[in-house]
Amino acid sequence: LLFFVFSLSRSSVKLVAPLGCLVSRQKHTLPDLPYDYGALEPHINAEIMQLHHSKHHATYVNNLNVAEEKYKEALAKGDVTAQVSLQPALKFNGGGHINHTIFWTNLSPNGGGEPKGELMEAIKRDFGSFANFKEKLTAVSVGVQGSGWGWLGYNKEQGRLQIAACANQDPLQGTTGLIPLLGIDVWEHAYYLQYKNVRPDYLKAIWNVINWENISARYVSCKK
Repeated sequence: LLFFVFSLSRSSVKLVAPLGCLVSRQKHTLPDLPYDYGALEPHINAEIMQLHHSKHHATYVNNLNVAEEKYKEALAKGDVTAQVSLQPALKFNGGGHINHTIFWTNLSPNGGGEPKGELMEAIKRDFGSFANFKEKLTAVSVGVQGSGWGWLGYNKEQGRLQIAACANQDPLQGTTGLIPLLGIDVWEHAYYLQYKNVRPDYLKAIWNVINWENISARYVSCKK
């Protein structure tokens, strides 16, 4: 079994060293938001953002650190059974940390509108138009059963953009191979306090705060 330590920053998410070498590492920490909790109002209110960031994301970070420590101990003991049993916790909490770290940067109080440059050209090439892309990603996100995420990703092998949905906190790249560009969180904790059970209303609103500069930068970077 081989497990990778996640290296996370505001602008990038990448895999670094294998944990199997048992090197010392720093614990994962909750990243700061690049804006205030109330900055996305009226589209996403401050109470949601505060709970989502300081409680939900923080829980994924804490649980990931605990799971990695247990995994490190299991590796040192050669306890394969324990290593296998820890995989769901590593996937769920690691995915939650990865997904939310991307999500916060995908949003901006100065967001909305449409992308420009290379990303817009790629969207028109792969989806026909921005309106068609927006409709498809919204539909996929609305259609997630239970909890999960709607994603715009980049298929590096095929050189094209692709829409996908992931259940729970499954990370896009780790489960589909697509490089994540834009993630839309459709867990109820992301919208219920404001939009109740009407997910389509939340998805209509979130397009007003999508940070196309961040997503465009991710697109340019993953093409290199």
